[in-house]
Amino acid sequence: MSLLNVGSAIALYLFFTTIPAISFLGGHDTINVNYGNDNSIGDGTRGAGGIASPLTISLLFFNNLNIFIALCEICLGRNISYIQHHYKKLRSLYSPGNEWQACLSYLTMPLRIAQLFTNGNHWMSQMWSTYALYDPSYQNQESFGFFIDYGNGLSTIPPSIFMQVAILFPNKVSALWVGCVGLAMYWQVLYGTIIYILS
Repeated sequence: MSLLNVGSAIALYLFFTTIPAISFLGGHDTINVNYGNDNSIGDGTRGAGGIASPLTISLLFFNNLNIFIALCEICLGRNISYIQHHYKKLRSLYSPGNEWQACLSYLTMPLRIAQLFTNGNHWMSQMWSTYALYDPSYQNQESFGFFIDYGNGLSTIPPSIFMQVAILFPNKVSALWVGCVGLAMYWQVLYGTIIYILS
């Protein structure tokens, strides 16, 4: 098994995008707001001793994961012909009930550093051809699953980055904007997920 494969590339991305942000938060003083009593309430990003709170760590991790998935969703829209071709190849290799073997094969597929940044990003596109073994709508550009995910890919990266900035620099962005953008983005993600599960 190669040291760099799809699974380790995803893990490294999440590590190198989340841990520095958590370290940044831990190295800065808590900004306190006094609400008219003797109890100072922090900005919610740090717990006791300047350590990032579990909620903050969860949001940082989720937003970074969402950005990665959005990039993959953009590949879904851009490379649908490749996904359809690769899906047919996988369908001939893995019979129904053995989809998990295709998932394991995908996650352990060796990658070279150069492949991480190639224009086609076929390793990201193969996520969809593999997932299409469970839900064939992801290799069909006329399906709801295709459109909702491709649309999410195009629309969720800017708000996810905005939320990361708001967590790291709470005094640099308006709380009203953070609330509005966060509500809209997380509602879109929740709504799309619920409709997908129910469809």
